[in-house]
Amino acid sequence: MKSLIPFGGLLGLGLYATMAMASAETVNVNEANIDQLQRIKGVGPATAQAIVEDREVNGPFENIETMTRVNGIGEATLEAMREQVTLD
Repeated sequence: MKSLIPFGGLLGLGLYATMAMASAETVNVNEANIDQLQRIKGVGPATAQAIVEDREVNGPFENIETMTRVNGIGEATLEAMREQVTLD
């Protein structure tokens, strides 16, 4: 039984590293589709749809701060998603 403890520790470390890599993924909000946008923390189906519709009406986002023009994205939501969002 003792021989499994190091393996379990390595397995846990591997899972942690995988989760860290997944959370570090960035999404280009000027090109992403609805499914891709939902990978951003705090973005569900309705907000993803609102992002796509806003892009269609107003064109691409010039900077991340302009995302607050989207219904459902306020300052707090923007700050939570900032590290996951890219414009290019």
